Amino acid sequence: MRVFLADDSALIRERVAAMLDASAVNIVGQAETPQGSIDGILSAQPDVVVLDTQLQGGTGLQVLRAVRQAAPRIAFVIFSNNSGPAYRKRYLGEGAERFLDKNTEFDQLTQAVVKASQHATQ
Repeated sequence: MRVFLADDSALIRERVAAMLDASAVNIVGQAETPQGSIDGILSAQPDVVVLDTQLQGGTGLQVLRAVRQAAPRIAFVIFSNNSGPAYRKRYLGEGAERFLDKNTEFDQLTQAVVKASQHATQ
């Protein structure tokens, strides 16, 4: 399974990469800005993108919309501290598979990525 990480925090990206690497997930790219994420995702063509709502200089929604339009088979798992109902509704409504809170659902990320990958390949 190929995964791209889009988060403005290098520390979070490192922590998520380490956790997913332990589950035989191949991290195919990382970015901290919306445009860097879009370019990297479209180039790498991952199965799943782990995406934060806040990126350096923009939002994850910009990334989700652009990639869903260009490559609709790529699945998204939103992983953010901004996890209020309005954020969840907006991102899930735009086609994200799952929305997880970094503070309370960190341990569910690997399972969410695996499930999202399965949906993407169906």
